[in-house]
Amino acid sequence: MSRDDLTVRQRAVLFALLGEARQVANPELEQLIGVRLDGADRRQLNARKYVESTKVGRAYMHELSDAGWRWCAQELAAAPAGRGSSLERAHYRVFAVFARYLDAAGLSLADIVEAEAEAEARTEAEARTEAEARTEAGTAEADLTACIEAGYRSLAAGSGEFVSLRELRLRLPGRSRPDVDAALAALFTAQRINLIPQSNQRALSEADREAALRIGGECKHLISIE
Repeated sequence: MSRDDLTVRQRAVLFALLGEARQVANPELEQLIGVRLDGADRRQLNARKYVESTKVGRAYMHELSDAGWRWCAQELAAAPAGRGSSLERAHYRVFAVFARYLDAAGLSLADIVEAEAEAEARTEAEARTEAEARTEAGTAEADLTACIEAGYRSLAAGSGEFVSLRELRLRLPGRSRPDVDAALAALFTAQRINLIPQSNQRALSEADREAALRIGGECKHLISIE
């Protein structure tokens, strides 16, 4: 059968399925291009083996077959069937440019259409991974904050009493210095804790100096939480 036998509607469906490179249900197909593939159109494209259709529930699922992929590749380099509308003829001129590029680059439609689908899937996977990482980071931050507060309560006789950061750090075994420093700085910025330097610098031991947190251009040695 000649390609001229295909209607504009049928060609639109084939190109839509090409662009999706997956199974597409009739409702989604209608949302994408404004038409469904059913009735005589579906039977004709199925008979030519351009489209594989499966009925799931009450809706048909359609996917481009290997023959359908070949038809699309050939159609890119062809002129519109019949005279065609001005918009259709313009589209086919763009198709021809696309076909020449694929030929010059030694690429097939599958090389770019499937790559795009894989890229979208990868983007979605990366977005999920990032969201999970943010959730895990938020959980870890909340857990560390709780540990800092618990460590402080175990040292202070009452709320608002100052205790040394050196002693507090000893209550946080297994926590990395950068993580603890970042958590303390965030709590200080949020005004959830108070950090001050030791007024009597001579009273500081080397361990006290090592445990200090530098914020705002000065070293903080003492912490209090209300």
